[in-house]
This record gives sequence, C-alpha cells and structure tokens, in this order.
Amino acid sequence: MNTYWNKPAETMEREEMTSLQTGRLKEIVDRLYRQQPFYRSKMQAEGLLPEDVATLEDIRKLPFTTKQDMRDNYPYGLFAVPMSEIVRIHASSGTTGRPTVVGYTKRDIGIWSEVAARSLVAAGLSRQSCIQVAYGYGLFTGGLGIHYGAELLGASVIPISSGNTARQIMLMKDFGTTALACTPSYALYLAETMREMGIDPRETSLKVGVFGAEPWSERMRQEIESQLGIRAIDIYGLSEIIGPGVAIECCVQDGLHISEDHFYPEIINPVTGEVLPDGEKGELVITTLTKEGMPMIRYRTRDLTVLHREKCACGRTLVRMSKVLGRSDDMLIIRGVNVFPSQVESVLLSIGETSPHYQLIVDRKDNLDHLTVLVEITEAMFSDEVRGLEHLEGKIKAELASVLNVSATVRLVGPKTIERSEGKAKRVIDNRKI
Repeated sequence: MNTYWNKPAETMEREEMTSLQTGRLKEIVDRLYRQQPFYRSKMQAEGLLPEDVATLEDIRKLPFTTKQDMRDNYPYGLFAVPMSEIVRIHASSGTTGRPTVVGYTKRDIGIWSEVAARSLVAAGLSRQSCIQVAYGYGLFTGGLGIHYGAELLGASVIPISSGNTARQIMLMKDFGTTALACTPSYALYLAETMREMGIDPRETSLKVGVFGAEPWSERMRQEIESQLGIRAIDIYGLSEIIGPGVAIECCVQDGLHISEDHFYPEIINPVTGEVLPDGEKGELVITTLTKEGMPMIRYRTRDLTVLHREKCACGRTLVRMSKVLGRSDDMLIIRGVNVFPSQVESVLLSIGETSPHYQLIVDRKDNLDHLTVLVEITEAMFSDEVRGLEHLEGKIKAELASVLNVSATVRLVGPKTIERSEGKAKRVIDNRKI
C-alpha cells in the first residue's frame, strides 16, 4: 500500500500543480521586486517588471542566481525580511571562499520540516521508525533538516551527528536503529568498520538508509545495500535552497520526487543557459516558491541531472529527477574530455575486485594533463601475487579508457590507504595551476 505524508500535494494533477506554481511564482517575484534590492536591480537591468512574469514560461525571462551572488552579498544581503524575523541561520563551510549564508523564518522552518517529513515517509519511514542522524549538526543543513522532519513525522530520533564511528555502531545496536541518515561514503565506512568489529549488519535492526550530500552512482547504491543489507534511498537538498527535503526517492527507487509545490525545477544547458526539454541531461535550476527569509530565483545548483514527469508506480505525480550524475563545477576536463568521479566509481564497482574507495589526482606535466586513479584493493587482493595485481591494474585501466575516452594511470594501493571521511568524501585532487 502506498503511503504519503501529504497526499494532496504529492498526487496533485498536473494542471492543478501548474496553477499553484504560477500563483506562487507571481507572488514571490512581486514581493522580491518590492522588498529585495538585489533582485529588484537584477530585474531592472533586464527591463523586467513583476507583471511581466504572468506564466510559468515567463520564468525564463528572469536572470539566474549563482553562488557567487551569495558571496558578493555576504552575509545578509539576500535576506528578504528584517533580521527580527530570521529565527535560524545556516551557512556552507566556506572552503572555497566566503561561506554562503541562508536565513530562515519560523514559517520557513515549518516548510522545511514538512518537506523533510514528506521525504522520510516516501523512503519508507513511519512514526515507528528509529532514525540515527549521522549528518553533521550545526551550520551544515543536513543534520537539523532530517532531525526536524523525523520529529514532525513522530519517529524516534538519535541525533548522533557525524564522527566517532565505533560509538555510532554501538548505539546503532543498543538503541535498535532502523534507519540511518548520512553520506553514502560514510555508510560504506560504517559497513567496513562493522566488519572489522566482527558485527554483521544484518543482525542489527537497520532496514533503510537515507543518503545524500554527495553524488553517488547506482553501483555505489548496490554496494551499500549489499554490505549493510538495507534499502539505500537517495535524498537531495542543498543549503542554498532549504537543505535535505528538496527531493527524495520513494521505495520504487526510480528517480527522486521533487517537492515542486515549493521548489520549481528547470534543466538548462550549463554552458549556454538555454532551458532544455524533459529527458535531456543538464544543470538543475531551482526557484523557491514559498520561502520567506531568503527566496531564490532560478538558482544554478551546478548539479547535473534529468527531469521526468511520468506518474511514478508509487502513485506520486511530482516531477522526478534522476540521481545526480555529477556537478558541472566538479567536472574535470582532461585533455579536452569531460570526466566525472561518478564515472570512475561505476567502473570500479562494476569490476568488483577492489574496495569502493578511490581518488582522482590530476597533474599537468609539459603542458599535458595526466590523470592518476588511486584504487584501494581489498585485504584478499593485498595478499595476492604480483601477477594478479598487475592483471587487475591493467583491467581497470582498459575499462576506464573505454568509458572515459581518455587514458589514466591506475595505481593500486593497500587497504585503508585512502583517507576515510565522516562527511563528504574527497574524491578529486587537482594539482594543476589553471
């Protein structure tokens, strides 16, 4: 039996959804023009007035918003309400410059809790669930976003945050955790540590994992499900929009349902900005339709995906996005060829003779790019004879060349050589001076 948190919203007919989105878009554009100097100036630069946006198609007239716009208006320049109405502030880590800051009103927190609860129900959770939230708490939106959604759902929440892996596993066993929320790379690290501790994940109460915050391939899903004995569900969110809860896979696992009554999605050509039709791969652009504290108009997420609007087997009519294929700003250009870490991940996991831990290192020598892929072997392979390792190395190199259309040096490294992450895995080291 299909279960919904907000059935009217999740099964709304397309004509009704379009009408709702149009009304909310017109309201948000009018409010930002009147109350937000940044968006007013951007619209004026395009010669636009609020009344020029009368249909969903008219959204294409509006300029894009980028992460650089957020940094240029640091810290509060994009807020659309007085600070007295802001009840929560989140921010990115700021590892590549100034952090991007997001403000939430009390109503925004309520909407966030609603879409997060909607997501968890789609993933198969209920008020009987016990969810261990191993995303980081604090300025990062992951931990608190899932936490509030789970509490609204009525589930039991273990707010353990990230890190202290042995303790995570102990409490998972002792508290009867049925659902795990963390990054997919950390889920694999938990599985690896459980094996080392002599614990069989199938002897725990764990049934489902809600994983996000980094791109992960279908092969990675299969690896996690195999190692932990659970159903692995992909959740999508980003701090600039609202955090986890923007989209979620249901138990059918055939694309992520976007809560499009709150977030209007478009797919664009990341180079030209041209809007692409459904079914074509491009960069996801999101407009928030209901946020008060810091609405975003046509925010360029840099995440690459595809949109589908066919009704899902679960009964939801919400538009679906495919698993994120990578990020346009994480894409490596090696000798003119586009390379994504997820492609390398899929190759390694399809071969199945290594651990799921890898790293890409890019160098430039004599004005030529060189890609090296570090691949961690298993304990069983580590004790194998040299000839077997050389055969595996050659096999990986040939398969990578076939998939990537560029040659790479493959280096097999010993178990536990590649640093484990309690948050987002660091997949790429780019040493080029570009």
